[in-house]
Amino acid sequence: MPNTREEPRDRFAMAKLRTDALISLLSRVALLVVLLAGSGLASAATPPASNPVPRIGVLTMGPGEIFWERFGHDAIVVDDPEQAEPTSYNFGFFDMEEPGFIPRFLRGQMEYMLVALPLSQDLDYYRRVGRGVRLQWLDLEPAQATALAAALAENAKPEYARYRYDYFTSNCTTKVRDALDRALGGLLLHQTESRSTGDTYRSESLRLASPSPWLWLGFDMALGPSGDRALTRWQQDFLPRQLADDLRAVRHPNGRSLVASEVELLPQRQAPEPTDGSVPLWPWLLVGTMLALCVANAGQRLERSLAALAGGYWLLCGLLGTVLILAWACTDHHALWANRNLLLLDPLCLLLLPGASTLLRGRSPSQRFRILLILVALLAGLACLPLWLQVYPQRNGHWIALLLPLHAALAWRWTRQPRPART
Repeated sequence: MPNTREEPRDRFAMAKLRTDALISLLSRVALLVVLLAGSGLASAATPPASNPVPRIGVLTMGPGEIFWERFGHDAIVVDDPEQAEPTSYNFGFFDMEEPGFIPRFLRGQMEYMLVALPLSQDLDYYRRVGRGVRLQWLDLEPAQATALAAALAENAKPEYARYRYDYFTSNCTTKVRDALDRALGGLLLHQTESRSTGDTYRSESLRLASPSPWLWLGFDMALGPSGDRALTRWQQDFLPRQLADDLRAVRHPNGRSLVASEVELLPQRQAPEPTDGSVPLWPWLLVGTMLALCVANAGQRLERSLAALAGGYWLLCGLLGTVLILAWACTDHHALWANRNLLLLDPLCLLLLPGASTLLRGRSPSQRFRILLILVALLAGLACLPLWLQVYPQRNGHWIALLLPLHAALAWRWTRQPRPART
């Protein structure tokens, strides 16, 4: 028979073994949980490997010799650490060989495009022609720089690269300005829209076009009253150098300067940007008065010579006035609309040409010719009215000083003079 006194001791030993095994198992589970938790905390405390942040810069190019280079140029540089060379995003490309380019240019519907190219390739042209280039590296938040780089890469795709060009409101510089402002959440607009130096599209255009007299004359004659409104700094940033100056003045909300550093990449070997484009009135008034006095006091023997000169003058006025009317009525060149110079460069002058031909033959012109002469002179006089009233003014006082006395003298001569003798 089994020894019944030993059975309780065996049961106790077995229970103790089971308890020890359970404690050991629980200890191991607890240790595993602690290790797993520690691993999770360690991974949470260690930041994941971040993507490289691109560096953003703005290129500002000096003026060149070709008329479309007079205003300078700029581009955005994206220096991506994952790429071998920085990329220049240049909004200033157009193709003159493209079908329909000239008609679209004349109608004010010209298209430019954004092109992405290696920085060294973009700089090569400016190096060859001697145009200076400065680079401003910007202090952007990583998210801002990444978003701007992605937006430019998307915008440079062929299906999105084209845009409708306007010399003042949608050009290669305003595109750079707008792209930066979007990346900055409107900071650039906020800090420039209420500031003004009093400059206008006309004053800035004449300043930069002054080295080229024909370009200067074209801008001054063709720009309408919209070119004489005082610009905010935001609007004045259609010019590359003005944008570069304003970028230096922009501050982040915490007071940090937007421009982190600047470097000159290429020196300006061509003529620097002009600093003054003001138009003094007195030379124009002096020339206009002297011409008027010559017309009024020319002797009878100079009648035919004077008629020939008058015919050329009326032809020039009539043709230029016709161009101004067509620019207003048939194009999208808004800066040329409602041009008050139409009162001075009157297309009605073309109707005076038969009378000039009559005078050249030594005969007396018709009564209609005399009435047209008076009408042309009166319309030229009306050009003064907006200047006096200061209603939506156009700064064309110098043109009035030059042309109004001449119109008045011609009208006086051939409406007051006796009829020329027949030959």
